[in-house]
Amino acid sequence: MAKRDYYEVLGVQKGATKDDIKKAYRKLAIQYHPDKNQGNKEAEEKFKEATEAYEILSDDQKKAAYDQFGFAGVEGMGGQQDFSAAFHDFGDLFGDFSSIFDTFFGNSGRRSSGGSGVRQGANLRYDVDISFKDAVFGTKVEIQYSRNEACPTCKGTGASSGTGKKVCATCGGSGQVRHSQGFFSVASTCPNCGGEGYIIEHPCKECNGSGTQKKRQKIMVTVPPGVENGKRVIIPRQGDTGPNGGPPGDLYVFFRVKSHEYFERQDMDLYCAVPISISQATLGADIHVMTLDGKTIKVKVPPGIQNGKMLRIRDEGIPPGPGGRRGNLYIKLMIQIPTKLSRRGKELMEELARVEGEDDSPKPIPLMELTDQ
Repeated sequence: MAKRDYYEVLGVQKGATKDDIKKAYRKLAIQYHPDKNQGNKEAEEKFKEATEAYEILSDDQKKAAYDQFGFAGVEGMGGQQDFSAAFHDFGDLFGDFSSIFDTFFGNSGRRSSGGSGVRQGANLRYDVDISFKDAVFGTKVEIQYSRNEACPTCKGTGASSGTGKKVCATCGGSGQVRHSQGFFSVASTCPNCGGEGYIIEHPCKECNGSGTQKKRQKIMVTVPPGVENGKRVIIPRQGDTGPNGGPPGDLYVFFRVKSHEYFERQDMDLYCAVPISISQATLGADIHVMTLDGKTIKVKVPPGIQNGKMLRIRDEGIPPGPGGRRGNLYIKLMIQIPTKLSRRGKELMEELARVEGEDDSPKPIPLMELTDQ
């Protein structure tokens, strides 16, 4: 099969910089690496092809020869056979890209070299429903959940009383085994001990060797004032206990705020709608409105107020955080049109229409005025 142009192999232009060439090769090396594609001959060939292209294009002398004379210019210069030459400095190619190894081998490269198996426990999540009012003003709620705690029988060791752990013969206690393929030497989790570095020959019967047991517990959680839907608080060391006496993880409590029948919030402000009569809107009035916290405030409605207008009541919104100020309450006035009138009421409305000379041929209202309302 005919060889492909090296630039085409790496997917870069002829004037590509060294960094561009390195990035392109790194991407292909991750995709087609033999350890990630075991038994895949096509991937192996693509990996070799990319490595050959990188060896030539990353070397200034070889690249110049290739650019001028093509494959003939680099014949005998190692481009077709010596793949290890492309890795003069493996660290220089991959630098600090530790995520590459996480992609290949999970988190095995982050295990402590001692293989003691002592790790922090898992973080836990708990979702709690709270009322709109409690979210605004804050409260305390009791939650109950399950978590892993150290087994009281074996004290978290996982081994039966009077017994211990045996160093894993496969990895020598490191928790990792290494294997080489070409120019790569890769560490992976020991299959015999699961990366723990030891074997428990006589597991604790209470916890089956895990060192932990599920327990139910109750705790009080403080809901901070002004908390929004979907926000969380972190309670340290209330997650699962780690294996082999490792420290516990944290508990993440997420708040789901229920909607309110009359109020809603936007940032630090509260909004509600209040009905008023035609006469109150026309003549103006003092009305009494109940706030979210249950108190009643007097609100002055100016004469001639239009339907849907907002009145702002300062400092009746969401309580402030540290160093902040409280939000406002916005009241939307909704003019109620009576559906039934008494005989006297109808007479008065008809008289009002005659006195005010109502227009029976109204002109359209400019859209700008509607927007401002």
